Amino acid sequence: MRKAWWRPRQAESSSETAPGGTAPPLADEAETLTSEAVAALARADAGGFRLLVAELADRPDVPGWARASGRCLAARLRRGVTLAWDRGWQPADVVRYAGRRRTARHGRLATDAIAAEMRAYSAATVAAQWRDQLGLLGAEVWWEDDDEHPDAWCEREGVGRADFVACAVELVQLLESLPRLASIGPPPGTPLREAPVRDGFEGVDQRMLGKVRALLAKAESTEFPEEAEALSARAQELIARHSIDRALLAAETGDPGGPAGRRVAVDNPYDAPKAVLLTVVAEANRCRAVWHRELGFSTVLGFPADLAAVEMLFTSLLVQATAAMVHAGPRRDARGRSRTRSFRHAFLNAYAARIGERLRGAAGEAASRAASDAGGTDLLPVLAARDLAVERAVDAMFPNLAKGRAGSVSNYEGWVAGRAAADLASLNGRSEVSRASGRS
Repeated sequence: MRKAWWRPRQAESSSETAPGGTAPPLADEAETLTSEAVAALARADAGGFRLLVAELADRPDVPGWARASGRCLAARLRRGVTLAWDRGWQPADVVRYAGRRRTARHGRLATDAIAAEMRAYSAATVAAQWRDQLGLLGAEVWWEDDDEHPDAWCEREGVGRADFVACAVELVQLLESLPRLASIGPPPGTPLREAPVRDGFEGVDQRMLGKVRALLAKAESTEFPEEAEALSARAQELIARHSIDRALLAAETGDPGGPAGRRVAVDNPYDAPKAVLLTVVAEANRCRAVWHRELGFSTVLGFPADLAAVEMLFTSLLVQATAAMVHAGPRRDARGRSRTRSFRHAFLNAYAARIGERLRGAAGEAASRAASDAGGTDLLPVLAARDLAVERAVDAMFPNLAKGRAGSVSNYEGWVAGRAAADLASLNGRSEVSRASGRS
């Protein structure tokens, strides 16, 4: 992939600047109309918003208007992205939130705005976590000339100029109203030698992660529940043992490092039980998850290898839970009324509760086995110190954190089915693990 954020922006045309450095009238007018459109959107003035969008999109009697309005919108989008970084957001957060609050099309325009804005930073000031997110998003400058981007975007999306203007203004309004988040890493532009990066990826054994991914992929694809259970068990065993080995090594070398953070998507529908599932997976792996319900994600804090494992395990268990839930089919009561939603809500809550029980048990067993293999090394102080470091990181990042209650469950059938599915998907001892390893 092209490293688009390293490519310098094209120079502004001299025709956009009047003598003496003052802004030209068209640029001023475009900025005024854009600000009015953003304000109309914020106060839910749909009629006023449509009129302003139409004027921004097309003024055939004014030469150069399309270029002036396009440049104004591009500048506001770039400033909005910069503001998002200042408020603690990261690229994946912005795109995901834009798609959640608006549409997938807004997410794609946000990706383009991010690619354009990232050209302002040198590679030496962009952390690895950001580069990985940019690569996964495909945030690259695919258009040849910035002035041609609106037309190229319209052609790609199959829409007219007014649709582009409306989408851009809506995205500007969204970016400029983003809430402030706790920072989980240095924003671009921070010299990395002055701000050592703890972005959640360093110190992770990529070979171990590869083995875990392969085991979980098999667990998701197999048609045999017992095999899925055993493969998941093997994956959790690798995760837990690797975490303990990393903790012991850090204690021996005197370089324990510190907790990092990453944000994990928690999507609708049934976002509350999904957030509970992420929480129990995080806690079983010595991490903590904080759910931002309105934003559609959780912030997970922990040591780097544990964070990577939590995200993989959560994703796999959610795939398995969803497949089992859908396989159970719709539900109706005696009068024929749909009970599917309450059934599935109860199913996922029960699944999360049961997974939590079994993961905690598996983690305890892994720690006991590691202690017996440690040659007299006392694991308790080492692991307790890491737990304390994570708790302190949570307290520092979220000083006003309030614990919420799990949602109520009204469908007993769904609860029973969810616990049964969790029994099949989670961890159940070394004998099944050995059989799975022999088959894999």
